[in-house]
Amino acid sequence: MSGQNAVKLFSGSDILSPSFEQKRRQAAERLGLDLHGIPRHIAIIMDGNGRWATNAGLSRFEGHVQGAKVVETIAQCCVDMGVEYLTLYSFSMQNWKRPADEVDFLMYLYSRYLAEIRPNLMRNNVRLLHLGQTKRLPKMVTDALAETVRLTSTNTGMVLGLALNYGARTEIVEAVKKIAQEYKDGKLQFDAIDQACVSNHLYTAGWHDPDLLIRTSGEMRISNFLLWQVSYTEFYVTETLWPDFGAEDMDEAIRAYAGRSRRFGDVKSRHADSPRPSEGRS
Repeated sequence: MSGQNAVKLFSGSDILSPSFEQKRRQAAERLGLDLHGIPRHIAIIMDGNGRWATNAGLSRFEGHVQGAKVVETIAQCCVDMGVEYLTLYSFSMQNWKRPADEVDFLMYLYSRYLAEIRPNLMRNNVRLLHLGQTKRLPKMVTDALAETVRLTSTNTGMVLGLALNYGARTEIVEAVKKIAQEYKDGKLQFDAIDQACVSNHLYTAGWHDPDLLIRTSGEMRISNFLLWQVSYTEFYVTETLWPDFGAEDMDEAIRAYAGRSRRFGDVKSRHADSPRPSEGRS
């Protein structure tokens, strides 16, 4: 499926979506993979908008606009493949250090985009959730974000996690504070504080941990993204800049993931449906 067709499908499909399993089976057959080769949760560090624009002789603003378009393409790819969770690292807490005019443009772009994608999310039964803090975000962004989260709250398809004004260390600190307060208030027993307890106090409480983390632009850093959740995640780094990342690139990342032997600290390989050691399931 081409990137152009992916955007069109995400923008206007009125066909009822088949189940996650049906989509996963279809995707696995198309890619020549075992069913378990399709990740349940994909996380992406979308990097390279500025470099793409510079290489093309454009402003960094144009790079961010193109990057937003690619989000639609990749979201549709994930919907079609039966991915249950797609988490996008959009704006970190450290990104406030960027030039003020670039930050202002990004905030404008978020407010516009969050409103414009509502019909697409509803058609595709996608639920939007926010990962991060709302403080420091301008009102036009928080209003648009809250309304889109509310509107999609009863959707039962793929969860689209938008990491906006997000930092993993801050997420973990917030979780620890919540746990400490619950213990202080007598709502939580000391012996109940374990890895599962911490996971249940993160922004991603109840989610399947990422199976695959994709980073574009060739950088070899996690950049304070989902530090707790990616303990057993497979990493895929591509030199492709985010605005050039398309459906074919996603297929390549999935094939690379499917070829990995995932042991989760054990000697035997396990597949994406297996619980992680950190999830505390029997």
